[in-house]
Amino acid sequence: MTTEVLVASNRGPVSYSVGADGSLTARRGGGGVVSGLMALGSRAGTWVCAALGDGDRAAVDRFGATLPAADTDGQSVRMLRIPPATYDAAYNGVANSVLWFVHHLLYQTPLEPVFDEAFEERWAGYEAYNTAFAEALAEEAGEGAAVLVQDYHLSLVPRMLRERRPDLRIGFFAHTPWAPPELFRVLPDPIARQVLLGVLGADRAAFHTRRWADAFAACCADQLGVGLSGDVVAHEGGTTRLGVHALGADADFLRERAFRPDVDERLAALRAEIGDRRTIVRVDRTELSKNIVRGLLAYRRLLTDRPEWHGRVTHVAFAYPSRQDLAVYREYTAEVSRVAEAINVEFGTADWSPVLLHVKDDFARSLAAYRLADVALVNPVRDGMNLVAKEVPVISEEGVALVLSREAGAAAELGEDALLVNPYDIAGTAQALHRALTMPPDERARRSERLAAAATALPPTDWFLDQLSALQA
Repeated sequence: MTTEVLVASNRGPVSYSVGADGSLTARRGGGGVVSGLMALGSRAGTWVCAALGDGDRAAVDRFGATLPAADTDGQSVRMLRIPPATYDAAYNGVANSVLWFVHHLLYQTPLEPVFDEAFEERWAGYEAYNTAFAEALAEEAGEGAAVLVQDYHLSLVPRMLRERRPDLRIGFFAHTPWAPPELFRVLPDPIARQVLLGVLGADRAAFHTRRWADAFAACCADQLGVGLSGDVVAHEGGTTRLGVHALGADADFLRERAFRPDVDERLAALRAEIGDRRTIVRVDRTELSKNIVRGLLAYRRLLTDRPEWHGRVTHVAFAYPSRQDLAVYREYTAEVSRVAEAINVEFGTADWSPVLLHVKDDFARSLAAYRLADVALVNPVRDGMNLVAKEVPVISEEGVALVLSREAGAAAELGEDALLVNPYDIAGTAQALHRALTMPPDERARRSERLAAAATALPPTDWFLDQLSALQA
């Protein structure tokens, strides 16, 4: 008998937009989970996700919770219509404003966080949101099915689902870093315990790197007093195995998509704007953890300390707005633009803009920037993996020198051939940029080739199927 496989995630494989005439347009997503489930064929069970916006909610109202197969490539998708206030409390109020901040070490602790009555109300919304997923999965799963729960939005689901369906095999994957115990202690003790016990409801909890798995185990020891034997955490009469699966870039997709006509067109436009100057490329969302402002300040330091680069290099910075419904993210996006403009005013000339900043999302333009990159700057404060660091070497035309934060999960695999930096160190990052720009072409090509090989070692479909195999072993 083949085992049915279900997936749970905040965002599903399809989203909807509403036209002026009320029509609904479905947009399908990609990625490792989509590819992995499709590869399972008849074993692929239901994907449970949340309705994220007005279009998704309209689709659920029109079609019911199970979406039309024509919109999902035949995949069974159950979209939960969680009340908007509950969803906002769970997604913005807890997942992105608390758990994300804890795991990425983003709090200014003299001022935040403050866990008061307002937080308690938001936490109740997070519990209700996780409960809705657990109940839907319990209803959808056949006897003995495998369920793969994705990420910090759903950290309570494994335990809730275990209580409802002890027959299931449950896996959890954390796409973020995991906070060390001294930072995880920021959370109120009952909340910290609830998050840890929620994840430990899974038979197996997996992470992008050994560092994050070890941090999770250390938090369990600190908060719950439980022990670790090998990769097994024993707790309350049960056990949870820990695992590591380093998500890689999808080389086949990238190499095909990066040479389509729309990318060629954008590449020609970028080259016309940049000329024959060297390029330092970054592509990020304006997410606080991505550290874009310090990256710009490091580039400014390069121009200050190394005037020989004036007029000879352009920083191509694509910073796409993220989470603009949160004030702190709107302010950060504005600061990125302000710093970039200040650099252009200070150093620019009539025929040279030191920073070429784009703040509108354009995937084809990002791929064009990857192709022309001499240097890639990837300097997050902290990151579970960071696929940009893995994608650029795959399609860079002349080979790329990668300046990479030592706090990115990708550093565990790419650190030997990247130039690793402390993401807080402006001078050190500027020095790394200079070293990258002056790296001999043959060395840069050799490093880039090795980076690409390491970056594609575990492509998305294999990443998904490896988790499943380990869960069922």
